[in-house]
Amino acid sequence: MPKKNEEKLLQSDKTDNVKYKENKESKDSKEALKETQIVEANTQSLVGNEIIGSITKADLTHSEKMANTQSISEHGDKEKHFEEAIHFDLISPLDNTRINLKRYKRPEQQKHNYDYDAVVIGAGPAGEAAAMKIAKSGQKVAVIDPRKQVGGNCTHVGTIPSKALRQSVFNIIANRRDPILNQGIDYHQIPLNKVLTKAREVVRNQVETHTRFYERNQINLINGWASFKDLHTLHVDMTDGTEQDITFEKAIITVGSRPYRPDLLDFDHPRVFDSDKILQMDYVVQRIIIYGAGVIGCEYASIFTGLGYKVDLINTQEQLLSYLDDEISDALSHDFRQSGVLIRNKEEIDRLETYDDCVILYLKSGKRIKSDAILWSNGRTGNTDSLNLAAIGLEANSRGQLKVNEHYQTSVENIYAAGDVIGWPSLASAAYDQGRCAAAYMVGDENAQPVRSVPTGIYTIPEISSIGKNEQELTEEKVPYEVGQAFFKHLARAQIIGERSGVLKILFHRETLEILGIHCYGNHASEIIHIGQAVMESKGGNTLEYFVNTTFNYPTMAEAYRVAALNGLNRVF
Repeated sequence: MPKKNEEKLLQSDKTDNVKYKENKESKDSKEALKETQIVEANTQSLVGNEIIGSITKADLTHSEKMANTQSISEHGDKEKHFEEAIHFDLISPLDNTRINLKRYKRPEQQKHNYDYDAVVIGAGPAGEAAAMKIAKSGQKVAVIDPRKQVGGNCTHVGTIPSKALRQSVFNIIANRRDPILNQGIDYHQIPLNKVLTKAREVVRNQVETHTRFYERNQINLINGWASFKDLHTLHVDMTDGTEQDITFEKAIITVGSRPYRPDLLDFDHPRVFDSDKILQMDYVVQRIIIYGAGVIGCEYASIFTGLGYKVDLINTQEQLLSYLDDEISDALSHDFRQSGVLIRNKEEIDRLETYDDCVILYLKSGKRIKSDAILWSNGRTGNTDSLNLAAIGLEANSRGQLKVNEHYQTSVENIYAAGDVIGWPSLASAAYDQGRCAAAYMVGDENAQPVRSVPTGIYTIPEISSIGKNEQELTEEKVPYEVGQAFFKHLARAQIIGERSGVLKILFHRETLEILGIHCYGNHASEIIHIGQAVMESKGGNTLEYFVNTTFNYPTMAEAYRVAALNGLNRVF
């Protein structure tokens, strides 16, 4: 073969090899790109469903990736392939570290012949939380409530309107104190229903917000009065006049409570009120009697005093809110008396006489008190009287409350209860958590824990909030404790906003410095307490040293923790 032809042939072979390599590389690159796109499509399609796994890219063959992608991305049948879906461990774009996410598996649907997996009776805080938990667990749930608007007593006649009313009164007091704003303005003689304008707006917004929660989670809302027929059947008298029976596997009672009404008072009289009816007061009074100095009684004493009314506060106990820290109770009593509230301790009602223009309260001590109206705020009772509990073998106590175990389960295996209907602590905040925990136990959540640590929140003016033990309890238990105090009048933030009254108390162990209790009285106390709560609940870090070694913003009310901590350490020797 001629040398020239041989050189041409070799050159041709080299060219073919280069083209072959280029084609192969191009093909491999396309295959790699295709696989990457498939993986990314898998990941993107599954992130939204919170499906999480620990399978890596190397564990999957190309055919498996293709099959998975086609079943989920192309056909869009996410429900069918929910359990088989794959989510790769994620890589953080910030530091290139691997994020291992916990796999979530939707529980299998329970097979039964009932209309619903669970029925919630009552659409208040506890009922809402329970329904949401059950719905998110994949079970079919219905909520029964006589109101067409959700929220329960908490939203319509309890917590929300009373706290909105308190805020309006607080603003009135603040404006009255401001020398610039109070010129030529008379804040006296303001009818209560006029002050409630803001409260009604808040109630409407709350109802709209929570209604969307039910719609989003596809929870059936049934308007009517429910009563038990047997362990798995409820009879519902609908608000439209019709009737129907609903079957269920499990039920949770969250019917809440209402003000206790003794027979010796005529609550139909226009000058006799309870905490629900008081929101309908449409006339101005000069003086009002509040019978019962519990949380509700003290809150309304602050409200009426802020409106310029004369208040007679009848307390059946030796001191106001006797379960609080003595110093906090004394501070509240002092501020009440300074604002014109007349407190009468250890008194009991004998009878009440009502007239067109006044009421006269007769006490067992022989005292007589004349006033324009009376607000009865002495206790509450559970709304269980219409549930026909006898049909399922349940019995409420004298206050209409149900007894439950630590799993919020009644003596009947498939019936649970939560919220005010079980008694302590009868707070909306606790009701939310109780309802959620009860539902968690109902659906078999292993991580559920009963509600134990609940901060006290009393919305007087100023507020009261506490968590943990008080000095009386620690003294009885003979615990070597010490006290750290921070008075608000010494804080720059309190001086700026004009709040000179208030104190933060930290109770801690003298030897270990463990925080045993926190008690706060003053403006924003219900917010301030949560800083201390977070430290108390932290494992291994619950000591006074946290507040000493932590830098707080300045000026803030939270700075009181550092001041109180240093004050307490100075007492230790």
